[in-house]
Amino acid sequence: MAQKTIAVNRKAYHDYHIEESIEAGLVLTGTEIKSIRAGGVNLRDAYARSEKGELWLLGAHIAQYPGGNRYNHEPKRPRKLLLHRRQIAELSGAVMRKGLTIVPLKLYLKKGMAKVELGLVRGKKVYDKREALALRDAQRQIERAFSQRTPDEGKKR
Repeated sequence: MAQKTIAVNRKAYHDYHIEESIEAGLVLTGTEIKSIRAGGVNLRDAYARSEKGELWLLGAHIAQYPGGNRYNHEPKRPRKLLLHRRQIAELSGAVMRKGLTIVPLKLYLKKGMAKVELGLVRGKKVYDKREALALRDAQRQIERAFSQRTPDEGKKR
């Protein structure tokens, strides 16, 4: 069964070099999963932190479900991430030793379960961001130049 992407953290791809990525499950309430299926998710300022041997997703905004009435959830509450103990130790060790950060890259549904792709990332410098923008712009211009060729230009005589 294919996965359905719900939210992508575009800011993470712009602000960080992604060293490694890993899939994790989420502990959610009923109104949270309904809101995720409706697309009410924002990962822009979210990050993950290790506390007491557990990994927590902080700053992720999951909008309140309209039909949730008094049983609705807090939109920015900390959410526990489901990983193996060894994976949590590996990620938290990399954060301490190398000065990396754990950031959610995207949230998707896989076999009906909400999953988050976490990235072990290093922050980009300002000049790195400018370089990436210039490279993307140059690539766009190349694509544009190729698409403007006339059909008979490629033929041999």
